[in-house]
Amino acid sequence: MTHVLDKPVASATPAPDARRTARRRALLEWIAVHALGVAAALFFTLPFVFVLLTSLMSDSQALSRDLLPHPWEWDNYRRVLDTPGFLTWWRNTLLYAGLGTVLTVVSSLPVAYALAKFRFRGRNLALMLVISMMMLPPQVVVIPMYLFWAKQLDLSGTLWPLIVPMAFGDAFSIFLLRQFLTTIPNEYVDAARVDGCGDLRTLLRVIVPMAKPGIAAVALFQFFYAWNDYFGPQIYASENPGAWTLSYGLESFKGMHHTDWNLTMAATVLVMAPVILVFFFAQKAFVEGVTLTGVKG
Repeated sequence: MTHVLDKPVASATPAPDARRTARRRALLEWIAVHALGVAAALFFTLPFVFVLLTSLMSDSQALSRDLLPHPWEWDNYRRVLDTPGFLTWWRNTLLYAGLGTVLTVVSSLPVAYALAKFRFRGRNLALMLVISMMMLPPQVVVIPMYLFWAKQLDLSGTLWPLIVPMAFGDAFSIFLLRQFLTTIPNEYVDAARVDGCGDLRTLLRVIVPMAKPGIAAVALFQFFYAWNDYFGPQIYASENPGAWTLSYGLESFKGMHHTDWNLTMAATVLVMAPVILVFFFAQKAFVEGVTLTGVKG
């Protein structure tokens, strides 16, 4: 009688050395894939960290080689806010950016809707005119525009020459919204018309709810532009400190505190903070809107 010897079955679990090798390989692959992203993140983040840390230093420490503040001078922000005119610059910037963004979206959306969904003679020509306006630098028309607003309407020294034109549409916003609206199927518009909706009601009840990502992207672009605008307030509001915005007032603040780098950095943080917070909370809609419009930067 023969006996069959059972061969030992190999263990299904890998050896400890094999597990360590697999973990090490996975770690190296992660580093290789994310190294460029981490380097780019540090490249863009470190300047903000430097500004924030400097804003919390004392006057003498800001001029030293120290990297961390000791002690932390949170009172610097109160000193900046107590600067005469700083809160007025905040109010003017909110008015300019907020009202300008609303007017731009309200005026650009109907034009973009017409270019995307209407069929009429000369539509392509109208689109080409919009695109050509995007190629026109604002410096080209600044002199005739200034003569019109300052000499004819006597609005020099205010922000209204910058706000009122936004009620007549913006070429970039029209183009961006038009590109987004072309992604909405025409069947929705046709169904709304069959149900008895007019063009305005179709726009408000059907198109606007579906175009929220594109509208958010346009609104954020316009808000950031107005918040950071330096050229416009310099042209129209430089003669009236009561109409200055944060971007223009920060230059004056820097001149008054050219040796107080801690206060200058604290003022810079207060100017940047709203933009960073707005983008942080609206980045999902912003990225989605930009992606669906096909605009890449």
